[in-house]
Amino acid sequence: MSLHTYRAEGDGLPVVLLHGFPLDHRMWDDVARLLPPGHPVHAVDLPGTPGHATDLPEPSLEASADLVAEVVRAAGVSSAVIAGLSMGGYVALALLERHPELVAGLALVDTKSTADAPDARANRLRIADEAESTGSVDAVRPMATSLLGETTRTAQPEVAAEVAAWIDQQEPAGVAWSQRAMAARPDRTDVLRAFAGPVVVVVGDEDTVTPVTAAEHLVANAEGARLVVVPQSGHLSSVEQPAAVASAIAELAQAAG
Repeated sequence: MSLHTYRAEGDGLPVVLLHGFPLDHRMWDDVARLLPPGHPVHAVDLPGTPGHATDLPEPSLEASADLVAEVVRAAGVSSAVIAGLSMGGYVALALLERHPELVAGLALVDTKSTADAPDARANRLRIADEAESTGSVDAVRPMATSLLGETTRTAQPEVAAEVAAWIDQQEPAGVAWSQRAMAARPDRTDVLRAFAGPVVVVVGDEDTVTPVTAAEHLVANAEGARLVVVPQSGHLSSVEQPAAVASAIAELAQAAG
């Protein structure tokens, strides 16, 4: 697992970005460029991403969270705004539970705090097995379009092409590991409820994976949380509408700092 530093300098609170599945830190590139100067900005390539899909621990988001804590501390970060999209949001909540001193503010983007329903969990395990048995990412290729909102698919076909290219570069062993780790995650709503720091919940209005109702559940369980609904965006709001996501994270960093 590695830390990708977009900006090292700045006296403001650092921002740490955690990516979704089946992608890597590149899904944050546009958001990182739009975050205000003064804040160091880092992204973490989570276990299973290209170059980090061998010698993996037992699949768990707890392992991911512990490794995030390790790499950000090694970079001199003792407290940060943690922003996680989808799987990155699950890891952010695990980080909050296991390393609360690192989390000064929390941005939960197109994600949820609940565990998988049995059918969703079974589907993850099926995809993990398929990725492993075929040695390919074929099972997750359709996500290049299913993760995007209808507006993006229609008006910005180049975005779907870029996401497809990122998915094609993932490693089958990493896809399998991440799916099993997500399938095993518990409900962390109580962890969110106990957090006293500032929270922003961001969701695309066309997100069909973790829809607005999932975001409303997060807001209802986080004291003083702010809801930002991003127009014309699906599940990958950081890629589809990066300016709106960057603005929400910037406001959170100001509040947390």
